[in-house]
Amino acid sequence: MEAMGFTVEVFASAAEFLTSPNVSHTSCLIADVHMPRMTGTELHSRLVDSGHIIPTILVTAYPDEGARTLALRQGVLSYLSKPLDEDVLLGCVRSALRRGEPNEKPE
Repeated sequence: MEAMGFTVEVFASAAEFLTSPNVSHTSCLIADVHMPRMTGTELHSRLVDSGHIIPTILVTAYPDEGARTLALRQGVLSYLSKPLDEDVLLGCVRSALRRGEPNEKPE
């Protein structure tokens, strides 16, 4: 993604991302579905519940149609299977960025 001109920030966990000052400045989130302690779907739900509407792309090595359907119903932008096709991922990121700036939590 950096080679394509995007600014990228990597976090060791969903909890680390949630406590970072970058949450309100994130234009697109790419997260794995299966992460320790918090799934990508749970991360997305926590963000929405706290007022942070960030276009989210979930990726997984273990595709599950039921989980995909639920994630998309909950507002996840894309649910992609690994190995990722670079062109598909780039298209998803561009779609996320077209949605505009992230909405910050109201004060």
